[in-house]
Amino acid sequence: MSSVNQTLNPAGGVSAPPAGLRPADRKAGRARETRRKWYEIIGLTTPAIVVYVMFVLVPIGFAFYYSLFRWRGVGPPTDYIGFDNYVMAFQDPIFLDALRNNAIIVFGSLLIQGPIALGVALLLNRHFRGRTVFRLLAFVPYVLAEVTVGIMWKLILTENGTFDALLRSIGLGGLIQAWLADLDIVIWTLLFVLTWKYVGFAIILLLAGLSNVPQELNEAAQIDGASWWQIQRHVTLPLLGPTIRIWMFLSMIGSLQVFDVIWVTSVPAVRSLGASATMATYMVDNGFFARLWGYGNAIAVILFVISFVAAILFQRFLLRRDIEGAITRKAK
Repeated sequence: MSSVNQTLNPAGGVSAPPAGLRPADRKAGRARETRRKWYEIIGLTTPAIVVYVMFVLVPIGFAFYYSLFRWRGVGPPTDYIGFDNYVMAFQDPIFLDALRNNAIIVFGSLLIQGPIALGVALLLNRHFRGRTVFRLLAFVPYVLAEVTVGIMWKLILTENGTFDALLRSIGLGGLIQAWLADLDIVIWTLLFVLTWKYVGFAIILLLAGLSNVPQELNEAAQIDGASWWQIQRHVTLPLLGPTIRIWMFLSMIGSLQVFDVIWVTSVPAVRSLGASATMATYMVDNGFFARLWGYGNAIAVILFVISFVAAILFQRFLLRRDIEGAITRKAK
């Protein structure tokens, strides 16, 4: 028998064990494996990177470039004005009203939709007859097209429309207002429409989170004498925290960029006064219809920067605990 240990390979032959390789051969094998992994990474990520650069970074770069010019969309931009478009935006009271309205929609959506969605989700998570039908009804507004929702609510809330007739029929005619024309209440009316439209998404998201809560924990708490409310407060809600934070993030970004429902539902004359304008509608009004393309691009860049900073801060301070466990650090 040879002095070198031998093993049978799957084909029945004799081969030397991997440990018998020379150090140089083992080093070359590791190098080939590392190169193979990098080739796989590059091959899989390159298409996504190319698409991201072409359709995200390049348009952002062009938007910033055009925002430095006074340009009306005809011919190449030549009238360079630097950051005057940005200064003009923050000196325009209508744009400041649009910023305020976006802030109202952001915080209003979080403070109104959140509790409503959480309460409805907790109720729909219980077992009762007809639960599937109620879940479907809660999600129907979200699947409707934004344009459809805007036209529908514009007809309902118009003067002497369906909502006014309903108030008169139940003896509350004194509460009738110019819901979409009163400068003081129009933004709150639009917030109600947005809540009706998007609360279903929050409900479905929270129901998905509730389905991942171990039923054994609720049963153990119930055996220990905890009431239903105590179980929801001390067991369910803490485990639902990551889902709630994800919904808050999506709701915040969507509220900053909201456009279609506001555009269709609001009255143009009221929107032009800033009462129902948002950054997105202001951008279209002043960039597209007024043909101030350079100024419109400046508004787009401002909207992007605000959304980007809000997303970074939210992830840094609220989502950090949820993503820390998903990051695998290389062992030293």
